[in-house]
Amino acid sequence: MYLPSFQLEGKKAIVTGAGRGIGRALAIGLAEAGADVAVLARTPDDLNRTVEEIEALGRQALALPVDLKDKRALEGVIRQAEAWAGRIDILVNNAGMNIRTPALEVSEEEWDTIMQTNLKSAFFLSQQVGHHMRAAGGGSIINIASVAGHVALRTGVVYGSSKAALIQMTKILALEWGKYGVRVNAIGPWYFNTPLTEKLLADESFVQEVLSRTPMKRIGEMPDLVGPVVFLASDAAAYMTGQTLYVDGGMTIYGF
Repeated sequence: MYLPSFQLEGKKAIVTGAGRGIGRALAIGLAEAGADVAVLARTPDDLNRTVEEIEALGRQALALPVDLKDKRALEGVIRQAEAWAGRIDILVNNAGMNIRTPALEVSEEEWDTIMQTNLKSAFFLSQQVGHHMRAAGGGSIINIASVAGHVALRTGVVYGSSKAALIQMTKILALEWGKYGVRVNAIGPWYFNTPLTEKLLADESFVQEVLSRTPMKRIGEMPDLVGPVVFLASDAAAYMTGQTLYVDGGMTIYGF
């Protein structure tokens, strides 16, 4: 019997950036697979809608509004999540943002905002949850990176640098924490239909440029990401750590 290993029944998860877009879809997908989920983001109304959808599936959920750039506030909500869940089996570091500025015009404020959101928050959240997982004997951490961390794209130098660092962080944490049973992996998406890409993907010429670099000739949809994340969170990936799965319609095949 191999397929039951994909189930998350009884598991406890945390998902950041879970109020909208990819984070919301991943939180609901983990719940569909059987997990109870604590959801983190800045906007309470968005989180409450995610909680309602999770609870409609018969799973438990907890909304924890927080600015992930605030390390002290982050520590507080993680304590709340641990008290609520009893244990943390799964962490999905999904929260991220971008400011598309040419390299010669990037300000220090833009650099700090992107790095704090995409990298710093993921590290310190992983550190806190890592302590918990080590004491519990294991767990799965999944970082949502990007193909922009692997190839050079016009997404901006700061965004690409933050995602490349996130991929390297994934490898190093996997190296350090493997002996504790803590697995750390990443997902590298290409373009997906989300609220953050809505304006970009409304430009037909931009879409055609994206599709010209995508062997599968389509933009990604949420179910394309949910499956890989559930896999990495589950016992089906029990011997997998330090890896980045590129969910990109084949884009990185080209190597540019």
